[in-house]
This record gives sequence, C-alpha cells and structure tokens, in this order.
Amino acid sequence: MMRRRVLGAMFGTVAAWFGRTAMARPVISSPTPYPLVTIPGDQALATWERLRREGKGWPVVVGDDEALAMIAENFEGEAGPGPGAALAAAAKIVLPADLERHFTEEYGVEAEVPEQGDWPEITDHSGSGLTVASDILTGKPFERVHILLLPIKDGSEAPAYLRWGGWNACPSAALHVAVLRSWKQRYGAELVGLSGDVIDLRVTKRPATRAEAMALAREQYLYCSDIVDQGTTSLPPLAASLMASDWWFFWWD
Repeated sequence: MMRRRVLGAMFGTVAAWFGRTAMARPVISSPTPYPLVTIPGDQALATWERLRREGKGWPVVVGDDEALAMIAENFEGEAGPGPGAALAAAAKIVLPADLERHFTEEYGVEAEVPEQGDWPEITDHSGSGLTVASDILTGKPFERVHILLLPIKDGSEAPAYLRWGGWNACPSAALHVAVLRSWKQRYGAELVGLSGDVIDLRVTKRPATRAEAMALAREQYLYCSDIVDQGTTSLPPLAASLMASDWWFFWWD
C-alpha cells in the first residue's frame, strides 16, 4: 500500500494560501503549528544553514507544495498527542534490539540482511545531497520549497513534533527519534530535510573502517530496508557510500 498522499482539496488549499507570494519572503499562513519560510529550491540548503546558525529553532526543509501538504495532513482533524508522548517513548527504546523487533513485526520474518556483494569503488563523493529540495526524476530544484522552524534545539526530535511515521514500513515517531539521537551521538548526524516520505541527514563524522561501515549499513537496512531492497541490492555498496559521503538518504513508500 502506497503512502497516503493529499493531491486534491488539501493540496489546492495550500496552493491557494501561497498564491504568488515572493519566493524569498516568509509565508505568513502555515498549515502546521510552526512558522514557515518559503524560498526557491536552489536556496534551500543555504537558507537552512543560516536559520540553523541563528538558533531560533530547528529548521526542517520539507520540500515543495505537495510535500508540505502531506506534512500538514498530520495535523488535520482532532488534536493528536503532543510530542511529549513520542519523546518519552523514544527514551525507553533500546537499540539495535527495537530496530530488529520493528523489522520482524513489519515483515513477519527475522531480519535477513543482504550482506553479500562486492565492495564498489566510489568516484563520486557528493552523495545524495538535500534531495527534498529537488525533483527526484529530473534533479532540478523546485521553484518553491518550504522550511518549517520547530521549537527545538535537537533536530532528532523533529519526527515527534511533526507526528511523522507509523505508516506502512515507516517506523513510529518514537523510533525515528531514538535512531536519530543515536546517529547524532555517534556520527554527528543532523536532520536537514523531511518530506512526506523522505529523510535527509547530514553527518560530521563518517565510519572509519569497512567493518564499522558494514555494521552501520545493517542498522540502516533495519531502519529503512527500501534503500537496499529497491536501491543498492546489498550492503557493501551502501556501506561504501557511508564512508564516502556526508549525506544519508532514507525513503518509505
């Protein structure tokens, strides 16, 4: 089953809110509880870095109008639980055991990690980059991209504040928080982008050895199996990319 998408009335409403707003100016009306800044897609990362330095909250690049509408769907209807519940649950999660449990509950089998394969030679060290600011098919930046400013100092908590996760194979908000906290502690991973079904992380420390990279790749497979099953097909190419790039990419359909 595909991730639920809002392409009808909800998307039309959001588009109407934005109208012909100047690209580089903040948008006053936000379809979420959080302040919103709208900029051209090719300015998304630079704007994120500026907002991050200003320290007035944690910026999250959510992508284009459609992606923002998908995020806004989490706040429709009755008020859901606040972020406190997910943060409290995250504090009780034990890794990697709960990642293993999530995988087994989702697929009904013990995790069979596809570890076989050759270690590739990577010549392009740029990595995935900030994917949520561009069209996945053409690679061209969106004309308009939105950044939400969350009232937190740690981007690892963003899934809890955005009520993000818990559909299809996508982990719960609490498990996202626990995993992102762990990767932040070990690799300096910071959440930069989060769209309707994608997370972009940037790290300050890469795994130092192939053994460490393979162990990390296994964690990432348990967290988001599609990056292997529908991407690299085995762990060595994923592990090699983790040693070569500062960007990590995850998606769930």
